[in-house]
Amino acid sequence: MKCPACGHAMTEMNVQDIKVDVCRGGCGGIWFDNLELKKVDEPHEALGEDLMHVERDPSVTVTANEKRTCPRCEGMPMMQHFASVRREVTVDECPNCGGYFLDYGELNQIRDQYETEEQRSKAAESLFADLFDDSIAAAAQQSEAKLERAKRLARMFRFLLPSHYIPGKQKWGAF
Repeated sequence: MKCPACGHAMTEMNVQDIKVDVCRGGCGGIWFDNLELKKVDEPHEALGEDLMHVERDPSVTVTANEKRTCPRCEGMPMMQHFASVRREVTVDECPNCGGYFLDYGELNQIRDQYETEEQRSKAAESLFADLFDDSIAAAAQQSEAKLERAKRLARMFRFLLPSHYIPGKQKWGAF
């Protein structure tokens, strides 16, 4: 398998119960198959310690914003997105197989952001609350106002045509 960042041959590395591919001697990037990154992305997870310092060639330069293709899925372009709500680390993910490619040092940055998944979730909830709570509250108020108008209109029709709104008196059905 070739490294999506520098083209160097990647070597398989066993880290306890997972196998990752590392660009040892090249750019130092790491390929995680689907769901493997979750096993090493927090500081308390011992599996990640072995991957913190991959051998790399300092003369190999990598362009961070360059489009990359998945090393597992031939010709499949990977998507770049932030690894957390802090928006400090950008990772490459394959939309087909769900694998992740991390450049040298990105795993360290991800592990330094949050101690646990609970802290990560709280940070995400806080960010989403800051971004969306006001607009959700405004939409709820608009919906309540529309509901009130509809109820007023229905009461007017009940007043004007009361026999049609007495349960069981309509020919077209009862409610």
